Amino acid sequence: MDEVRLENFRCFREQQTARLAPLTLLVGENSTGKTSFLAMVRALNAIFAGKWQYNFKDEPYDLGSFDEIAHHRGGGGGRATEFAAGFSGSQMLRRSKSNPITLPYKVDLRFARQGTVPVLTRRQWQSKRAWISESFHPDKVEFGEGPDVWTWQPNSGLEGEDEVRDPPPLALWGWSSFLRDIHSGEDILPESEGKPTPTPQQLKRIERLVRVARWGGRSPLAHGGPLFAAAPVRSKPHRTYDPSPYAFDSEGSYVPMYLADIFFRERKAWESMKASLEKFGRDSGLFDEINIKPLGRRDSEPFQVQIRKASATAKGPNRNFIDVGYGVSQTLPILTELFRKDSAKTFLLQQPEVHLHPSAQAALGTLFCRLASQGRQLLVETHSDHLIDRIRMDVRDGTTELKPKDVSILYFERGNIDVHIHSLDIDQEGNILGAPASYRQFFMAETRRSLNL
Repeated sequence: MDEVRLENFRCFREQQTARLAPLTLLVGENSTGKTSFLAMVRALNAIFAGKWQYNFKDEPYDLGSFDEIAHHRGGGGGRATEFAAGFSGSQMLRRSKSNPITLPYKVDLRFARQGTVPVLTRRQWQSKRAWISESFHPDKVEFGEGPDVWTWQPNSGLEGEDEVRDPPPLALWGWSSFLRDIHSGEDILPESEGKPTPTPQQLKRIERLVRVARWGGRSPLAHGGPLFAAAPVRSKPHRTYDPSPYAFDSEGSYVPMYLADIFFRERKAWESMKASLEKFGRDSGLFDEINIKPLGRRDSEPFQVQIRKASATAKGPNRNFIDVGYGVSQTLPILTELFRKDSAKTFLLQQPEVHLHPSAQAALGTLFCRLASQGRQLLVETHSDHLIDRIRMDVRDGTTELKPKDVSILYFERGNIDVHIHSLDIDQEGNILGAPASYRQFFMAETRRSLNL
């Protein structure tokens, strides 16, 4: 995804457009839609990857029912009857150094109410010259190029069937063979009077877009990799853990079990994880060593997570995870996911700096720069100036391979009952470009007051 669009979604009334980059920072006051924005990014990713009936209540983003999601204009304005979202991106159609083919495209979705929940009613793909649009209720596919439009009505199923069904799979998986049949000259395309038959050149352009539309099961984020979404507050630490099967959760309660599992069963993975965690621990000042301490002889017996601080001349004692301050336990789930060898390619992070000292917040900024320069995509909701300033300075100083164009700052500015998203860039010197007058207004006022100006 290079760009996200929202309209009539939560606090966003007019269409908002936001630029995404390898490292995107979401900033603004509380309750200005930053978490809602992350929730829609995850929804777009899931729907495009084939999850047709998306649940907007999935953790860590519980957006509620349709009435909580569709924008309310206030007063007598009423609630919107539908909301829309979309994104822009590009797909490599042929990987060739001498002749690569990349297709830029746009995807737009519309949602309406079914009972109390939102359902997808229309989906459209569009490239520079061709487009394909699906309407699900009733089922209809339109495709064309420029002013030329062709309509295809898939089989609607059993006669008299009234309930809303999943979008027809024929629309996704049938287009390619359907268009090839047209290309071979078979007269199966339903035509209206006065509408021409598509030319071979038009068919080729539409077929390229079909290849994007058939990209089901993959993510449009960060080269098609999986996505990790973290809750704003992570799980509480425990003094002792009992080994048990673990499964992902957005609060990271599974992380101690995961660390113990690789400690006992995958020594190379554990050594790699341990080295990465300890490097960040030293850079941030949080800890110097992290260890798993078995409390028995078998891996089925209880264990503890312990950390240790050290000085230039001596090592301190191993201390239980629960005894060293809340900041360590709040950042460990995020760090573990970032350092896993099988980790996600895209991260949606809510306030990763929670409970961290400013120096550790700044260290997170450097870590994010390094990971984003290595092919990850990070969307970070933050209230930390220390984190943002470190990213700006690292880009300026060339600490990593991250370039100014690889950073996007999305500033969420509250109006009356609406919110406007400003897409801000940074230059080679780390300066923020295009910021409105309200950006950092509070901090400037506090600075003037502290100087008694």
